[in-house]
Amino acid sequence: MQSQKAHKIDLTQEYPCPCRRRGRLTQIALTEAFGCSRCQQIFVVEDSGHMLEQLSTSYPYKRAWRWNGYQWSVANPGLGESYLPIAMGIILVMLIIGLPLALRSPSNSNIILWAIVLLLLALLPALMVLLAYRR
Repeated sequence: MQSQKAHKIDLTQEYPCPCRRRGRLTQIALTEAFGCSRCQQIFVVEDSGHMLEQLSTSYPYKRAWRWNGYQWSVANPGLGESYLPIAMGIILVMLIIGLPLALRSPSNSNIILWAIVLLLLALLPALMVLLAYRR
């Protein structure tokens, strides 16, 4: 059984890249930072040497990992991991509110219009999930 306890990151060692691109992290001279040989990302050591944080990124939330002695584990799972439940909740709320409104409309042409509007609104959370998990 592998230990899940976070180990202190040793600046003199090489580690696998946490971005899953099969790169190797090596120390950048005279800093408390690592550079990846494959993805060219820079990672800094934070939290008294127990956490690795991605420095330059276009990702809206800071990504951080902890080393357990064998592999990297996500230090603070952010909103990116919860996009799917949020999107499903939005779709469910739209159906709960939209379907009764569509069924109450007096003419059948309004039902088709409501269905198209609900479908377009349901595509927004689906697009949000697609963009979140694309990375």
